[in-house]
Amino acid sequence: MGYAFKQLGAEDLPLARGLLAVFGEAFAEPETYGARQPDDAYLARLLGKPQVLVLVALDGATVVGGLIAYELEKLEQARSEIYIYDLAVAEAHRRRGLATGLIGTLGKIAKPRGAWVMFVQADRTDPPAIRLYESLGTREDVHHFDIPVG
Repeated sequence: MGYAFKQLGAEDLPLARGLLAVFGEAFAEPETYGARQPDDAYLARLLGKPQVLVLVALDGATVVGGLIAYELEKLEQARSEIYIYDLAVAEAHRRRGLATGLIGTLGKIAKPRGAWVMFVQADRTDPPAIRLYESLGTREDVHHFDIPVG
């Protein structure tokens, strides 16, 4: 059976929760992605925002991968950038082109919105992700800082 890619909307709560389960397993953080999930109203509101882009890879009706990206509108020009925040594929479905397919699908959504680039971060300890992203784009070495709020 082939895989399908779908952009989620406010009505796709079960698929969004399926994606959270995939993230929890893939990132080895089941508590982060499963223990305190938002209620349906919050999740529907988030999925309904045009700048929040959630895509899933489906094997039949089962979520086997996906990504969450955010459209960042720019001040200096009338264009935007797409930041891929989370991307994961269930272990049993890896090495089948799903991550590449998800990113390609995101690109097709981003282009008519006026996006000029998509970008993603990868942990230094994740060589498969680094290889994937290097095969799709240009590597930039930057520093990432977490700054506390307040």
